[in-house]
Amino acid sequence: MDNAVISALVQRRSVRAYRPEQITDDELRTVLEAGTWAPTGMGRQDPWIVAVQNPELLKKLSRMNAAFLGVDSDPFYGAPTYVLVFGSDPAVWKNSVPDGSLVLGNMMNAAHAIGLGSCWINREREMFDTEEGKALMKEFGLPDGLIGIGALALGYPAGPARDPKPRKENYYRIVK
Repeated sequence: MDNAVISALVQRRSVRAYRPEQITDDELRTVLEAGTWAPTGMGRQDPWIVAVQNPELLKKLSRMNAAFLGVDSDPFYGAPTYVLVFGSDPAVWKNSVPDGSLVLGNMMNAAHAIGLGSCWINREREMFDTEEGKALMKEFGLPDGLIGIGALALGYPAGPARDPKPRKENYYRIVK
């Protein structure tokens, strides 16, 4: 099927190397706004989105994430912007993680559509479950009781996209 949205979904790749220059404010707002249009359970709009561009805070977040990964390298691949997504504790709102995941997916697809690169980054739950992480959440002005769901490394890709991996056989089924 020839469709711009479907083509963008098929062509999007995770980017693991970024140019150092910062994205524009308009590009950032476009990506963040796309995240706000993700579907959420019962229309609750439970997720919270925090974009970070402060170099010192980027270093701190990278260090925190790397500690849980057990590495000294930058798990955000040198991206100039990180986008963090938070949601209610799943004990309070069972759709918290799926809702936040849809927000992250929307933002990844929007980033690709406007020429930016992104990569989903894990370990935010662990990072923001620490005292240091909880203090940062307060600094971000977030309400109590949230968990980290995931993050995006976001920026201009440093090179061309990788070729896609072949899709596995029998990936989906149709039952009529």
